[in-house]
Amino acid sequence: MLVIHGTGKLLDRVRGPYTSDSDATTSQLGSWYATVLFWKPQVALLVNGTTLLPLLVPFAPSATLLQRLPGGLAAVLEAHRVPRPLVEDEVAEARECVLAPTRNRSVVGVMTEFGHLAEVHRGTDQPGDLLALSLELARTPTSPLYKTFTSPDRALAAFVEDRLRSADRSS
Repeated sequence: MLVIHGTGKLLDRVRGPYTSDSDATTSQLGSWYATVLFWKPQVALLVNGTTLLPLLVPFAPSATLLQRLPGGLAAVLEAHRVPRPLVEDEVAEARECVLAPTRNRSVVGVMTEFGHLAEVHRGTDQPGDLLALSLELARTPTSPLYKTFTSPDRALAAFVEDRLRSADRSS
């Protein structure tokens, strides 16, 4: 199960199951945070709470956003060369999503900054290639990662390396 912590803008527009206090993310990457960018067409911006990895996906139709999330997640993880077994595990967990309000103001702040940067990088009225824009944002240094990995792409690489090392030790 994957918990998506949405901003008010997102929660007002996406209908889906809401979390109870007992629900917790069971994916290795953990929870994601999400908001809506009011571009034409609208885009959902998601940020992983563990690595701060950004993911941009089309927002419309909002009723199917949670069902489309596994495909977007697979695409961005594969683009970052995450090993196939980990991608498959994350996608399997993302098939069951629940919504919750945001909890971590630091991640919300990073998400807000990514929204501003995405606006600058896209440069035109059309969002263009959302996967390429997600990859561009992932190379952006973010203040919560300054003392460790500097950018989300490096945080994801370290996360994957740690998981592979853990799997080798348990074998």
